[in-house]
Amino acid sequence: MDFETIFGFLQIRGTSFVINLVAAIAIFVIGRWIAKLLHRLTVKAMKRADTDPLIVTFIGNIFYVMLMFAVVLAAISQVGIQTTSLIAVIGAAGLAIGLALQGALANLAAGVMVVLFRPYKVGDYIEAGGVSGTVDEVQIFNTELNTPDNRRVIVPNGQMLSGAITNYSTHTTRRVDLVVGVSYDDDIDTVRRVLESVVADDTRVLEDPAPNIRISALNDSSVDWIVRPWVKAVDYWDVYWGMTEEIKRRFDREGISIPFPQRDMHVYHHDNQGDVGSTS
Repeated sequence: MDFETIFGFLQIRGTSFVINLVAAIAIFVIGRWIAKLLHRLTVKAMKRADTDPLIVTFIGNIFYVMLMFAVVLAAISQVGIQTTSLIAVIGAAGLAIGLALQGALANLAAGVMVVLFRPYKVGDYIEAGGVSGTVDEVQIFNTELNTPDNRRVIVPNGQMLSGAITNYSTHTTRRVDLVVGVSYDDDIDTVRRVLESVVADDTRVLEDPAPNIRISALNDSSVDWIVRPWVKAVDYWDVYWGMTEEIKRRFDREGISIPFPQRDMHVYHHDNQGDVGSTS
């Protein structure tokens, strides 16, 4: 085979390869654009169907990843690489990668569990995985929370499901738990009247269930009262802080004291004659 024959062969093959490469790039670029378009349309369709935002985000992300995988395979096959053998290689490598990325796969499985069983949804204020905040988005591997002081916390889904989940937004009402200590010298009926008045004057307190005001403990330095009104969940902290302040104001007005911890101390001493005395 002479040089001209070899050059002509390479020229033909090279031209074919360049054309296929350009076509593969075009397939990837156009396919990516179509994948994004289909992703947006799918998300809009689910939102119009009033689908839970948590499911919309999770399913939308998985759908986009599947579309991009198909686009990449189509682009690779255009270059001339056999996709069947490539898939076999990917499958074999996937086993090794799966063993190395057990944590990521566990987070993926946990994300599926969150979507299926829905222990929380977008907009809920929760405490889980050692953090607390409002659920903003549930990704394939992570859950994103916004804290009350406006921090963004990204928690792996596996960590979210590894322990107890406290969801403060599941129910529309919550009970405010206040503990108030008063002096042993204060009149019980007066204290009860003042606490009942504070609760009754707050229009955010619900009538049903009825508020619970009781003596809960006789401590060393104080008589402890529990004040437990029911409110709407959205009013919880406003009532908690506002009622605490109002109780202090009413106690000051009525002369009811909130005692400091007290201890009786006995001091024993010996005089020169050996007699023992004490003071307290």
